Order: sequence, then C-alpha cells, then structure tokens
Amino acid sequence: MCRMLLAASPGKIDPNPHLDALREIAKTSKEYQGHGWGCAWLDHASRWRLYHNILPIWEDAASFDSTTCFIAHARSAFRDEGIAVENNMPFTDGEKVFAFNGELRGVRIKADGRIGAEKIFNTIRRFDKGPALREAVERGVMVINRRTRHIRAMNFILAGRLGIHVCSQFSEDPDYFQLREGVWGDTRIVCSEPYDRPDISWKRLKNHRIFSYRLDGGLS
Repeated sequence: MCRMLLAASPGKIDPNPHLDALREIAKTSKEYQGHGWGCAWLDHASRWRLYHNILPIWEDAASFDSTTCFIAHARSAFRDEGIAVENNMPFTDGEKVFAFNGELRGVRIKADGRIGAEKIFNTIRRFDKGPALREAVERGVMVINRRTRHIRAMNFILAGRLGIHVCSQFSEDPDYFQLREGVWGDTRIVCSEPYDRPDISWKRLKNHRIFSYRLDGGLS
C-alpha cells in the first residue's frame, strides 16, 4: 500500500529534506510504491497548491518552496489498477486535501470517486457541515467501519486551512501500516515510516485513534 508524509509547523519549513526522506522510503519499501505521486502545500495566502506526477516519486526531482503545511503521497495502486495521474493523491475539494494509505474489502458505501480513496474522502465530506471538521472525520470513520467487511488498514491525512486530522487504523502488519509521529523543533511530522533527521524523536501513533493538530503547532 501507499506511503505518505505530513510536515507542519507554525513557522515556515523547508519541505524538501522531508520529501527526500519519503522518496527513499518509497524506493526501498517492501511493496512497490511507484505508481505516481503527489503533494499539496499551503501558499503565502493560505491556499492549497497541488502537484502530481505519474513517475515514481524517486524519479522526480521536483522541489518546493517553504510552507507551513506540506503533505506528500507515493502511490501503490491496489491490484495495479487505475494507474493514471488523476488518481494520484492528495485529492482536494479546494478547501481541504486528503491522502490515504490502506486497504478495505467488502465496502457497502455509495459515494462518488474513481478509486476507493476518493470515495472515502467524499464520504467524510458528506458530513462536513461547517468548522467542526473533526466531527465529520469521526462520523465518516464510524460509517465506513460499520459498512466494511474487513479493514486491513485505514490511515489518512485530512487537512484544512486551520487544522489537520490524522486517522490511524490497522488490523495487521503494524510494522508496515502503523503511522509514526515525529517532532523536530516546532515541526510536527507524520509519516508511514520513521526516517533519520537530526534530533527527531519518533513514536508510533496509537491504533483506532484520530489525531487533530492545529496549524499553530498545538495538538487539539
């Protein structure tokens, strides 16, 4: 399944060292992560900007400006299907961006989307009625769990302009599926795997939890 990264800070951060770490993680993963990739970041006007490429992430040397929030995703397509740049994450509705890693089987949910991850995003969006985005995440996750036969993993990052919500859920292979959280100065990092950076302390995110972060650096 896919690999993903979040790096956020109340001050500007250079996303490129973190992106380089994700490139190496994807390249050396035990599962193929070369079905294209994408990233999203907030610009100086707090608008989401996106970049997608069908090349494997380690074959693309693109670099990006400093930002307060950067999300990247390297894709491993389920059953090698739907390999097209328009299926690369992060997805966006203009206000929020979404990246997913996991595998669901026997899903009984009616939602628009070309692939399963986009359907999950749109299911959560259906409950988004205002500023309380976490409530929409909680309700969406509850409905998906009730209407899915088996969830091997359902990890995702959903970010708005004010805050970020991370879902950590898996039923097998925690070494592969369990998200890690790192803190480096005032930068908070969530990644599919830990990586070497000076003074980063890593911990595993607890299973069956939703974590919410404010873009001012706090944990809500």
